[in-house]
Amino acid sequence: MSFEDLNLNPSIIKAIQDAGYTTPTPIQKQAIPELLAGHDIMASAQTGTGKTAAFMLPALHLLATPAKTPGRGPRVLVLTPTRELALQVSEAALKYGKYLPRTKVVSILGGMPYPLQNKLLSQPVDILVATPGRLIDHIQRGRIDFKRLEMLVLDEADRMLDMGFIDDVETIAAATPATRQTLLFSATLDGAIDKVAAKLLKSPKRIQVASQKARLDNIEQRLHYVDDMSHKNRLLNHVLRDEALKQAIVFTATKRDADTLADNLYAQGYAAAALHGDMNQRERTRTLTKLRSGGLRVLVATDVAARGIDIADITHVINFDLPKFAEDYVHRIGRTGRAGAAGVAVSFASNRDSAHLTKIERYTGQRIASHIIPGLEPRIKQRPQSSGFNGAPSVAQKRKRTPLAQNGRQNFSAPHEFKGNSNNDNGNNRRGRPFDQENRGNSFRTNSNPKAGYQSARPK
Repeated sequence: MSFEDLNLNPSIIKAIQDAGYTTPTPIQKQAIPELLAGHDIMASAQTGTGKTAAFMLPALHLLATPAKTPGRGPRVLVLTPTRELALQVSEAALKYGKYLPRTKVVSILGGMPYPLQNKLLSQPVDILVATPGRLIDHIQRGRIDFKRLEMLVLDEADRMLDMGFIDDVETIAAATPATRQTLLFSATLDGAIDKVAAKLLKSPKRIQVASQKARLDNIEQRLHYVDDMSHKNRLLNHVLRDEALKQAIVFTATKRDADTLADNLYAQGYAAAALHGDMNQRERTRTLTKLRSGGLRVLVATDVAARGIDIADITHVINFDLPKFAEDYVHRIGRTGRAGAAGVAVSFASNRDSAHLTKIERYTGQRIASHIIPGLEPRIKQRPQSSGFNGAPSVAQKRKRTPLAQNGRQNFSAPHEFKGNSNNDNGNNRRGRPFDQENRGNSFRTNSNPKAGYQSARPK
């Protein structure tokens, strides 16, 4: 099947061809005909295979026809849980709608100044992409007229549920016409999502393209056990020096840790920066632009970046801290291996994480194979290879060799080394330091200069 077979507007087909796409992905093949027929849908699709286009192409096709109701308000509303995902959706709308006449796309996000948003909303809008909290503010101020609205899209609905946005989503939906077409996209279609769908959708078509297991088939998963923070930092340094690594996202548990680790890496000579929710929209946009243009090699992020970043050159994802929920593990490592490319996901774990690892493996249906780097062996006892988990073997287990486990990789050179790794550090070597919370904040810094590079890793 080709895109021409989907009966999309010729102007949209031309934009798709310009983007280099010829064949629709499985989610696009199933969702687009249903949407063009006017049905509501609830869909779950594998990450990195065209979910955004699956709803944006029918939305643009709708805009190619005259509006049924006069007005200046949006005809299509897309709700996303994060600003990063909203910006990605807006970019897709502009890319695929560039040949449609007078298609106006507006993003309403937290962190943007209200006067600018007020000005944008005072003009005619075709597609409005928004995060729920900021959109509620404008609705309450009477700045948005939804009488023209024909399509409502809930992107990453499960994430909005996790973040507590569902009440806002229901309030927003209540302000739109009952005749609207509603689309719900979620990583999983579980009981909680079914309840949301029952309230907001009318006799939806259910589409489920890939299981969690299928999502990870092209991502090699590796596990490294760590003794303490010094050991963890040295393992991270080794992974980042892998010649196969083009760009990487390193996930931390807290915003403070993201800042601290990014500053440390920058001081060690890596092109690194942080991304988290405390940064204003201008800083976040600048950081993501640098990442897309290749100006950053390492992005240190919290889970705010786990969904919505789609960059082909991200070859590695590193879980410096394991996520709180197994679902977030899938979304984190899904930032690599996009559109069928190969990717590597590296996770660090202490001996306290065994139960957590088991939950992740049960969720994904794959065991994460543990690896040992010569010279960086952990002192802690690792779990046995036959721990009772009977899931499918991971990609790493199917391969005879793993790049980071080969002695030949030990001769990689790096312009700087972690100072805390020296054998002569005046007694300050942190190997053996416990993972208690009060020690986490500054443990990423070098021992000789705790403040080194603290400001320089921030976006300029």
